[in-house]
Amino acid sequence: MPNVLILTEVQEAIRARYRAMLLERFPQLTINVVGHHEDVDPYISDIDILLCFSPPMADHVVRDAPKLKWIQALGAGVDNIIDLPSLGKEVLVTNVRGIHGTPVSEATIAYMLSLARDLPRASHAQDNNRWERWPAQLLTGKTVGILGVGLIAEYLAPICKALGMNVIGISTGPRDAKGFDRMAHRDDLVNVVAELDFLVALTPLSAQTRGIIGAKVFAAMKPTAYLVNVARGGVVDEPALIAALESDKIAGAALDVFAQEPLPSNSPLWKTKNLAIFSHLGGYSQGYEDRAMPTIAGNMARFLAGDLKSMINIVRKPTSWSN
Repeated sequence: MPNVLILTEVQEAIRARYRAMLLERFPQLTINVVGHHEDVDPYISDIDILLCFSPPMADHVVRDAPKLKWIQALGAGVDNIIDLPSLGKEVLVTNVRGIHGTPVSEATIAYMLSLARDLPRASHAQDNNRWERWPAQLLTGKTVGILGVGLIAEYLAPICKALGMNVIGISTGPRDAKGFDRMAHRDDLVNVVAELDFLVALTPLSAQTRGIIGAKVFAAMKPTAYLVNVARGGVVDEPALIAALESDKIAGAALDVFAQEPLPSNSPLWKTKNLAIFSHLGGYSQGYEDRAMPTIAGNMARFLAGDLKSMINIVRKPTSWSN
């Protein structure tokens, strides 16, 4: 029977729950669980299946797994999995998509409200026993641009509309999605951001989107505008963001994701003014494993039956399938 390794940095109890849920359905499996890529050595040479999120992955994991046949990403993002240099050409990669609309949208609204109402300022005032008041900005009447119009954006846009916001979708092509006042092409991003009070990044990380929110975009934004990144860290040019915030080219930013995760303690982002940092909390919500398990278990059943081509959410096919 296949050997499975679950690699994820979530709490130990949640890691154990993934294992228990799979063993309940597939008791024939051998499943080991680790919390960091540095802990895979006792198991990695024998694994057939790897379950993991993309941020904690490292190249040596796939390099040292000669029997690896399938990686089931536990999230939607597969950057830092499919672009690992040592990933074998015959390794199938699938992901979990379609379950992030609610948690990421709620997180995005929370981050926008935090920026508009300067909630970190209230927290600092409380820490210093200081009574302080200031007029909050409202979301109603503001314009938000959502870069990347996928399933999450289609969930988020109507919420923004319900709050009285004008919503512009920024995509690579025409899209018919509810909750948007209009669509703009990604190639026109620099012009579009001049209209925005909030720029929300939801686009996947790819060669085309790496660093797409950089110095030119920040220079074109209103000095009163905010950035919210709930996509991938590499979508934002972090040094350019630091420069924009420190020089007041934009009013503030909320980052949920980072080019390097966990964010190193010596990163200048920690000390950048008008920046709210959230430790990749957007999609991380109670019951996530329950929402992800139908996809994981369904794919596991198909894998064990040898019916790999019917597995869902395939994002990288073995090279031999093209023959």
